Amino acid sequence: MNPIFANPMNLLAQGTGYVFPNERGELQWSILIVLYPYITGLVAGAFILASLVRVFKAEAVRPTYRLALLTALAFLICAPLPLVAHLGHPERAIQIMMTPHLTSAMAIFGFVYAWYLMAVLLLEVYFDYRKDMVLAAEKSGPIMKVFFTVCTLGVKDLSHKALEFDEKAGRFLTVIGIPSAVLLHGYVGFIFGSLKGNPWWSSVLMPLIFLLSAIVSGIAMVFLIYMISTWYRRQKIDMRCANAIGRYLMFALIFDLTLEALDIVHRMYEAGEWFDVLHLVSSGYMYYTLFIVQLFLGGIVPLVALAVLQAAKVSDVVKTRYYLVMSTLVLIGVFAMRWNVVIGGQLFSKTLRGLTTYRLQMVGHEGLIAFMIILLLPFFILWFLTAILPPWDKPDQEPALT
Repeated sequence: MNPIFANPMNLLAQGTGYVFPNERGELQWSILIVLYPYITGLVAGAFILASLVRVFKAEAVRPTYRLALLTALAFLICAPLPLVAHLGHPERAIQIMMTPHLTSAMAIFGFVYAWYLMAVLLLEVYFDYRKDMVLAAEKSGPIMKVFFTVCTLGVKDLSHKALEFDEKAGRFLTVIGIPSAVLLHGYVGFIFGSLKGNPWWSSVLMPLIFLLSAIVSGIAMVFLIYMISTWYRRQKIDMRCANAIGRYLMFALIFDLTLEALDIVHRMYEAGEWFDVLHLVSSGYMYYTLFIVQLFLGGIVPLVALAVLQAAKVSDVVKTRYYLVMSTLVLIGVFAMRWNVVIGGQLFSKTLRGLTTYRLQMVGHEGLIAFMIILLLPFFILWFLTAILPPWDKPDQEPALT
């Protein structure tokens, strides 16, 4: 028997305030469940940024179009890993597809994920890179030639009609990919918002807050990767593109912060019987992560800085450095938002009479090491994808093979 539960005094020592013994226990959703909506948000936000080029004709951000697609793909591949690791028995994950439960919001993720990966993102990358892969197969050695031939499904037609079809198909997939991206991450907010028994989560605004913060984080991630990869390749950053992304990030932050403020005001105005415990959580354990990290450092500071940069006359070097720092702060702020929602909603008892604590472990299948491995894995996948499918080549140019 766990020594914590063997002695009631040990049990009570783990809590703060009035927590009944049958309510005390380890948090069921830990840092891996924090990471899950964070990664899916990056996928949705990166795809939305890519869609600005093909659907909304935002030519200024075209240098990041392909990079945004590959970023979305790399993070989407790793999106289920936090859930699978959280299961404890990863082999059971296949049951979600073998025994579908159409009334379960969590089970729906399997179908949404499969649709978005197989029917949207992979096909869009295929149509966008098919010409490049055909040309690469002609210039590569035997092994890579077979690899690129398999990736093109043996379709080597580079006629004007074939390339025109690729363009139309890619645009069509982008159009249907936008609502798919919204569904992919909006449903995560739906899961939390639909839990009526938890006042920290139960809100009709929760899906919208998750979606807007996803757009913010996705834009910031692609922006950060674009700047770092450009410096690494010793190329010059396209300031027209950087300024445009900075504006989009600023507008997304405005909508995101406005909606979060509206949610806070609504909760304060409603002030139900749960208001005291929510105030206790937000002013206690969650004070620094909520007000300092999420709202101030991850929201207000980047918003003000980006607004100033749009009007200030400073050098391109200074602007890029500020863009780099602000993008990083935004990513930290969005992660803090996920932390506050997932962890914060489990810190108080079901009777609203006390609080508990969460201690992050270093090792274990839900520890800090597992978290860092899953978080860094998409970047290695992205590095591999950019090595074989360079995203910084213009669509009308041949890929620069090494």
